[in-house]
Amino acid sequence: MSNRKLFLALFAASLLGAIIAVGGFQLVAPQQEAATPQNDAIQQHTKLTNYLSQTDASVPEGLNFVMAAEATTPCVVHIKSTITESSNYGGQRSEQMEEWLRQFGFEPRRQQPRSGQASGSGVIISKDGYIVTNNHVIDKASDVKVVLNNNKSYEAKVIGTDPATDLAVIKIDGDGDDFPFVKFGDSDGIKVGQWVLAVGNPFELNSTVTAGIISAKGRNININRSQYGIESFIQTDAAVNPGNSGGALVNLKGELIGINTAIASPTGSYAGYSFAVPASLVKKVAMDLKEFGIVQRALLGVAIREVNADLAKEKDLDEVQGVFVAGVNENSSADDAGLEEGDVILKIDDSPTNTVAGLQESIARHRPGDKVKVTFKRGSKRKTTTVTLKNMMGETTAVKYAGSTKIEGATFANLTPKDKEALEVKGGAKIMELKAGKFKDAGLREGFTITQIDKRPIHNTEDLSRVLSSKKGGILIEGKYEEGDPVYYALGW
Repeated sequence: MSNRKLFLALFAASLLGAIIAVGGFQLVAPQQEAATPQNDAIQQHTKLTNYLSQTDASVPEGLNFVMAAEATTPCVVHIKSTITESSNYGGQRSEQMEEWLRQFGFEPRRQQPRSGQASGSGVIISKDGYIVTNNHVIDKASDVKVVLNNNKSYEAKVIGTDPATDLAVIKIDGDGDDFPFVKFGDSDGIKVGQWVLAVGNPFELNSTVTAGIISAKGRNININRSQYGIESFIQTDAAVNPGNSGGALVNLKGELIGINTAIASPTGSYAGYSFAVPASLVKKVAMDLKEFGIVQRALLGVAIREVNADLAKEKDLDEVQGVFVAGVNENSSADDAGLEEGDVILKIDDSPTNTVAGLQESIARHRPGDKVKVTFKRGSKRKTTTVTLKNMMGETTAVKYAGSTKIEGATFANLTPKDKEALEVKGGAKIMELKAGKFKDAGLREGFTITQIDKRPIHNTEDLSRVLSSKKGGILIEGKYEEGDPVYYALGW
């Protein structure tokens, strides 16, 4: 065969091979490309199915938030509060009284009332119109207005407040129709990474719904300055802004798992993290406020610290877990049950306590008189004891008055919103019961509200206890009876 014929034969063979190769690729490759994603999807679906059972954590097809949003928005209300600031002084003083006060260094003050507006959100929790919100939304309000999702407006009555959890309960009365309300969900069973919705009224934008996930549980961010402040927040990345306070944090079933309360932001607006009071605590506080008007607060009676590596080394602990008992109050619940300084609390009932916030939340769900099982370690030994919880007055029965405390035979309580309005004061400590002691000897009577001691304002019983604890010698007390005129008492302390 000539060289030319050999070249043509080789060229024809090569061309035929190329055509077959390209044709084969065209026929086979698309099938392989289509098969790969399908196999990956099946594999991924299998993994998700194995990992997620049919619980609240299950991700619905298409990640649809519509059902939860539709169930929740009619139950979340817009709250508008009118806050009126007035002078602590009322009525008329005689010239002799004015001169006497000046001799003690007091100058008469005359102030005109000033009004302001506050806006927030609330969640209807029962068909008869009870609403949970944040205490800071209605604090010091002289008038509370509630606007529903359907734009109907109602005047609300303040049932009770609890600064320690920053929660409050208000009530509206309808026209005979039942109000839509949100059911409580299980905030204990939620998991980090679970989808949630925040519903509220940020920036006066009614019925705003945002979505996010649970970022953390049992978070303490040190914003509650109350003496018995409790922080064990659910942290989320759902967008929450001013006006969302008091609104709902719900799961994908539309169940309430928290009340949105705070944001972490350098600007005051949403920057990625928001915090909600868990529903387990909200439910207990709301029930107390509805039944008693105040929260029945149970105390363990211990000073506590979280166990970290440094503390474990300092105290020679064999494990880095639990909450360290740094001190036990005399005659407290813990003292009666045999807990000692140096013990490490591991559980309250069946709830692990690896943080101070977690332990405080577990106790806060109970009332005085309730019994809880405490699991703890003493040295290397693991032990359990049953604790009967007491209140701040060392009693195991229900408290009658908000923030009540006993000093020198007098039982003082914080003022209700109605008291403040009637007396035209910002706050004070009211004598509810009076027995033998310095106050009775000085002529004070039941019903008297202390508003100042030696020119220092008294806003509540915490202020009263703190101021009196630092006093020695004579003191000048200023306050009011229900008649409204200022009254003054001088007594030795």
